[in-house]
Amino acid sequence: MKLLPNLFRKAIVKGRVELRLPDDETVTIEGAEPGPWVAIRITDPTLDWKIPLNPELVGAEAFMDGTLVVEDGPEGGTAYDLLSLLFENQSAFSLSGPQALVYWLDKVFRRVAQHNPTWRSKKNASHHYDLGNAFYRLWLDPDLQYSCAYYHDGTESLRDAQILKKRHIAAKLNLKPGQRVLDIGCGWGGMALYLAATADVEVTGITLAEEQLEIARARAKAAGLEHRAKFELMDYRNVTERYDRIVSVGMLEHVGVGHLETYFHKVRDCLKDDGVALIHTISSMSPPAATGPFLRKYIFPGGYTPTLSECAAATEKAELWVLDCEVWRIHYARTLRAWQQAFQAVRGRVEEMYDPRFARMWEFYLAACECSFAYGSSNVLQLQLGRERDATPLHRDWIPSAAAALAQNEPDAVARIEAATREVFGETPEAPGAEPGHVYSGPREARG
Repeated sequence: MKLLPNLFRKAIVKGRVELRLPDDETVTIEGAEPGPWVAIRITDPTLDWKIPLNPELVGAEAFMDGTLVVEDGPEGGTAYDLLSLLFENQSAFSLSGPQALVYWLDKVFRRVAQHNPTWRSKKNASHHYDLGNAFYRLWLDPDLQYSCAYYHDGTESLRDAQILKKRHIAAKLNLKPGQRVLDIGCGWGGMALYLAATADVEVTGITLAEEQLEIARARAKAAGLEHRAKFELMDYRNVTERYDRIVSVGMLEHVGVGHLETYFHKVRDCLKDDGVALIHTISSMSPPAATGPFLRKYIFPGGYTPTLSECAAATEKAELWVLDCEVWRIHYARTLRAWQQAFQAVRGRVEEMYDPRFARMWEFYLAACECSFAYGSSNVLQLQLGRERDATPLHRDWIPSAAAALAQNEPDAVARIEAATREVFGETPEAPGAEPGHVYSGPREARG
């Protein structure tokens, strides 16, 4: 009996899969309920037993290697076609004996995998973020925002949704002119530059990725903001100064479960008594688990998306007040869809930069993350924290008015920063990297 078709027979409850096997046999498996469909070709006979041993990792590697080929589906034959089917039936796949054992072992040893001392944190950051600034410039928005955008109704371009994200975060920081802000995990400097240009504050951004640091500094200088936006190559544990505000977007995912308490204690130590911190992180509505083997091995070594319960426990021990908690649900699925569209538009250039295997890996990564937010349990948390219970007004009505004030300064500030970015990358306004971004075209509907 072939093992791979048997795995699908047990797991497919929704949707349909056509398995085209190396011996030219085609096995069609249809669930009892409608759902996504996909046709895949297996060219390596050993995958019949390798994939069932660890479907999540081996299946991803087979797609990367080109030995598992998605030949057809609602999207025309993409990683998303395959992954939407798998995510719709994830609970059944997870119940398979070998996969359940892998999940159990990953959870048992997750603190080892996520042990991130300073030297390892820098190595992990470099693994992902030092792939090359030109690569990320190809498919991110003009400000190089590499975190969840904020969609009001889904019709916004990626560029505009990322501006809305920055505005929303800045508003929740309740900034005052002249305040000093620490940006933990500043990336290419977009958030720091936005705050410096729209809110008249001084920002220090820290990162462990040297290539990001180079671009952040160059953008600040080109925009004439170097006196208000400074960037350092520094681990968060080495910060010693205190700040009026702290912002951290998409960095908590790299801390590791064993370092959450250290992180939040550092946030408290670096906040002034009346200070406010805004922590934006990927999270999950499921109980604490472990990072998936594909993401852990190829994309984010040492990474982990903490649950709300884990964050709450860590903030309690750090004696921080949770002034506000906001949960974003579908926003990241929309962001990832826009990234995937932009990535596919420049895929040929990516293959020239790296190779087809890397391009397939990146397609799989973006599709897996989109499915995790669209079908799975992933979400985004924004935790507003303070040392004092009254560090912000006692109602939320001030946030829209603060956002409106920031919006007044945005047109000139954004134009200034985007022009500086084009200068740094040696582009004209008509260059591909200067395009305003892709529009989210609505949720993907599974078709039977």
